[in-house]
Amino acid sequence: MELKGIHHLTAVSAKIRDNHQFYTKVLGMRLVKRSVNQDDVSAWHLFYADSVGSPGTDLTFFDWPVLAESRGTRSISKTSLRVAGPAFDFWTRHLADHGVKAGPVVERDGRRTLDFEDPEGQRLALVDDGGIGEAKPWAGSSVPSEYQIRGLGPIHLSIPELKPTHKILETIGLREVRTYPHPESAKDQVHVYEMGEGGPGAEVHVAVQPSLPQARGGAGGVHHVAFRSLDADYDAWADALNRWGIRNSGKVDRHWFRSLYFREPNGILFEIATDGPGFGVDEDPATLGEKVVLAPFLEPHRDSIVANLKPID
Repeated sequence: MELKGIHHLTAVSAKIRDNHQFYTKVLGMRLVKRSVNQDDVSAWHLFYADSVGSPGTDLTFFDWPVLAESRGTRSISKTSLRVAGPAFDFWTRHLADHGVKAGPVVERDGRRTLDFEDPEGQRLALVDDGGIGEAKPWAGSSVPSEYQIRGLGPIHLSIPELKPTHKILETIGLREVRTYPHPESAKDQVHVYEMGEGGPGAEVHVAVQPSLPQARGGAGGVHHVAFRSLDADYDAWADALNRWGIRNSGKVDRHWFRSLYFREPNGILFEIATDGPGFGVDEDPATLGEKVVLAPFLEPHRDSIVANLKPID
């Protein structure tokens, strides 16, 4: 029983049509699932990923009419997206051509990194993964295949105190492997934890920042991060969380994967999600994301659900 890496990350948008345009047209990701928040069916839940929606490539959004996030600690502070090293010249030009303000390419924690934000202020970074591992580029992307986003990279957390978060990460099998100074405040340390075989798709970077105010969630902020579990280990994870005394959601079937939710002691929401059955369970892989797809328990309410959704195309 071992977590394999980042499964997906879910953020919040108050401008879902602009969000759809940015992530598909500017970042060139594929909309692989066009669905709704299963706990709030008035809201879109959009999934952007590689060509087939591979676990570890999904960046997803809830469509909520909320104020912008108030940044601070006790939050997921940055989302990294993996690209191969030669892509940075392309991305520097591409972002500038689309009016996206970005920082310079820098080396951080031993990897080339390019920081930028989406139109609602979500903090993003392109991180060099060395081109290691399988990639599944999308033929319909606005970005050439060799430069496309390959998946999720390190996920950054900000917390005021390390010890309780360290304990929960250690309990679920993450290993602390190194530290580096925070790029915006050298007095604050970033602690790097890895899972599975490690590497940029299997890391959580934890910044200890006691001087920051507490974050308030909102548009441009991140709702939760999910870690990958093999399908066969799901029941064991559910039993283990209970055995360890970690308060959790219990088993939740999301139709495309199965989930367990819990908060680490500083309040950040974590999820353990299975790799399968995957997004092809209810759609032809050739037409992923083209139609509104609902989990089976929502299908009887399709007409009323779809009628209340905002147009995004």
